[in-house]
Amino acid sequence: MAGSQRRDSPAGLVREVHLAAGGSLHKISGWWIPFLHTVFASAAFLGALVIGWKLHYYKIVKNEHYGYPHEWFPSVSATIGDRYPGRNVFQILIALTAPPRLLLHIFWYVLTARAAPKRAKALFWIGFLRTWTCAGWVYVTSGDDHDVHDVMMIAYMLLTIPYMTLLVNISDKSLFAHSARKLALNRQRRKWVCMLFFGAIPPMIYFFLNHKVYKIAGAYTTYAFFEWALIVFDVMFDALAMVEFKALDLSILPAKSDEQRD
Repeated sequence: MAGSQRRDSPAGLVREVHLAAGGSLHKISGWWIPFLHTVFASAAFLGALVIGWKLHYYKIVKNEHYGYPHEWFPSVSATIGDRYPGRNVFQILIALTAPPRLLLHIFWYVLTARAAPKRAKALFWIGFLRTWTCAGWVYVTSGDDHDVHDVMMIAYMLLTIPYMTLLVNISDKSLFAHSARKLALNRQRRKWVCMLFFGAIPPMIYFFLNHKVYKIAGAYTTYAFFEWALIVFDVMFDALAMVEFKALDLSILPAKSDEQRD
């Protein structure tokens, strides 16, 4: 840009360009969107787990059939929804995850709509519904209404199938890219995370049935490990967007004057 001077902040978060006309242009790297989503989501689940482990360990590992020492690791639902203050810390941090999560859906559409318009639109709406069902099982805890909590969680997992599949298929068609090789490599990473996510579901269901139907001691703890694995793979899948979003800048431009608009 002629007559402009760019200054990069030490953190690389905001870049400021002073225009010849005296206005300013601020750019924020799109990399921060998936990064903040990853940080807030990880902090929410890890924070709830640490608080629950420290304050309510014996209560959150106990279920309707067994307690400690037969069951010794808490499920996701018991960790995030059963006890104060872990539940409240989790809900505050997961609320902070919502803005970057919605921006992920919006800018995935922006990046892929030109190359694959129908699939990009489907990805956006599926991602939006998936976010809504996530809020359903996050804010309606198993202690509030077990049926609603379970229905929302099942709906979330079902929507994850087309969400991950579509994103794997169109992620390498990003409108902006620093390197086609990096896009292809990141697509392969997504495939692996996707397979790990869906591969964890059958054994999770198996151990849940062992707990619920056959009342086998310790089965719920094993089920909980697979449930936590799904959380890790889910967050990891969206974190991979840092590669594609690094080529995206969000700009804040001064508004045109009335004379310029005319």
